[in-house]
Amino acid sequence: MTAPGACPATGVEYLAEVHGGAAASSVFLGGVVALTRRLALRWLRRQAHRLADALDPDPHTTRLPAQALRPTPRTAEHAPAQLRFWAADPDCAEEAADRLAAGYPYRFTAREGPAWYQLTARPLLIPASSVRPPA
Repeated sequence: MTAPGACPATGVEYLAEVHGGAAASSVFLGGVVALTRRLALRWLRRQAHRLADALDPDPHTTRLPAQALRPTPRTAEHAPAQLRFWAADPDCAEEAADRLAAGYPYRFTAREGPAWYQLTARPLLIPASSVRPPA
């Protein structure tokens, strides 16, 4: 049953977004509307790798100026490692797909010190009134 004044949903798309921040600030790093939850999660996995590579590039790459990379102390929190683990772990992928299939949002947050990087996906219900009839 549909609530009074609400449009019945005819379909679902998925909004996937990436945010980053520290303390009281937050930055939108990108987003996409995907037709399926699998496409939304695939996009998030690519973004996780993109962030991890930007935060922790291969020191043997030739695209960096001399002295651009400096060693830092290892802590228990290492955002690039957390992002790479999330992107490669089939259990995380299954959990995210299951939550989205049930209609719930999914969120993964990687932290390092005060910085955080958040990958989110959520279903978007498509109201019947916005669907165009086939031509």
